[in-house]
Amino acid sequence: MADKINKKDLLQMPVIPYEKIREHLKTGHIFFSSGSYTFSGIIQNLTRSTWSHVAVIYKDEELGRVLVLEAEPSIGIRLIPLSNYLKNYKGTKRPYKGQIAIAKLNIDLQKENLNKGISFGLDELTRPYDNYEIFRIMIRILFHISRREKNKSYICSELVRDIFARAGVVIHYKDTYISPDNIWSDERVELKYRIL
Repeated sequence: MADKINKKDLLQMPVIPYEKIREHLKTGHIFFSSGSYTFSGIIQNLTRSTWSHVAVIYKDEELGRVLVLEAEPSIGIRLIPLSNYLKNYKGTKRPYKGQIAIAKLNIDLQKENLNKGISFGLDELTRPYDNYEIFRIMIRILFHISRREKNKSYICSELVRDIFARAGVVIHYKDTYISPDNIWSDERVELKYRIL
């Protein structure tokens, strides 16, 4: 399991330049971010976590591209170059305001199975983000209401959970929702790098 980490610990971790680790990134690595935005703070407070976002790395070896497969509020499921987070987040010509870490599942995941998971995620491109799920999670936390029914929208951690489920990896969590911290807390997740 990746060690429990607070914001102070995360800020003290050394940042490894993206150019030094880019060639070592692989499809299936897990992208975690701890944003300093209002929405990020809501996620962090609701889930009592350092993390506000989670996604999966997809590396296109033939084109030499490192992409983030994610569910993004107001956009939905998309692929975005990882470099955009580091240099031009949301077209601002500035990096993402927060910290980014890359982790991996410390298991022998067959390429064929991982491809099934990634293919599923790619098939979901353009599905909407579940903008109301954060509110529903807050209600479930406050009133101890059980899990919602599956719909065709996603929050970031649901997408990551479902990608790995299609690859044959079940991520266990005890809450009535899955958060970025639930994925971070999986015993098979191992921190690799902090890149921002």
